[in-house]
Amino acid sequence: MTEKLSINKWAEEDRPREKMMMHGASALSNAELLAILIGSGSKNESAVELMRKILDRYENSLNRLGKCSIEDLCSFKGIGSAKAITILAAAELGKRRKDEKPEDRKQIRCSEDIYRHFHPIMCDLPIEECWVMMLNQAAKIIDIVKISQGGLASTQVDVRCVLREALMKRATSIILTHNHPSGNARPSTDDDNLTKALSQAAKIMNIRMLDHVIICDGKYYSYADEGRI
Repeated sequence: MTEKLSINKWAEEDRPREKMMMHGASALSNAELLAILIGSGSKNESAVELMRKILDRYENSLNRLGKCSIEDLCSFKGIGSAKAITILAAAELGKRRKDEKPEDRKQIRCSEDIYRHFHPIMCDLPIEECWVMMLNQAAKIIDIVKISQGGLASTQVDVRCVLREALMKRATSIILTHNHPSGNARPSTDDDNLTKALSQAAKIMNIRMLDHVIICDGKYYSYADEGRI
């Protein structure tokens, strides 16, 4: 009798977790995705083989699988209540995601949009914070991330950290913002140097730096509006 080959002995590109890391979730079959959830199969079947068998029972329909009961799934050797609950919980999440309205990302059109977005975050801060806003091709916000937090007078920003966040989120453009607790919105020499360094570094990575906005309570300074970026 031929010994079953466990998943951890498969070629790395054929293991569900490794395959997902290398090629993304869309490269995996339904059985492989479900195998990741249950973690292990039975004594005689890998998790992938077990999920293929279960899906085959339900005509390879995720909709039909999601309508099973815990008892239905536990009838398969290698599926206990914990694994059955995991499968059904994933099915329920998929249904809820389908019912959600598409995310309406806010579009940034001008420096005032940037100020309005960050003013509630920064207006009362006693120390400087620096944030990066990441945008897609349509100038809609993908995410905002706090890059650094400093003392009463200044904050230290690592250009590499800013670009790393932008690359991870696949942003096509970025906007830098920080606050001046003093209430003086005019940029310092350090602000000028940071703007120049980040703009040049972003250009090398094919990322546009659209603006650097200094936020104060009731006013702001925009490098783009001043023609300095």
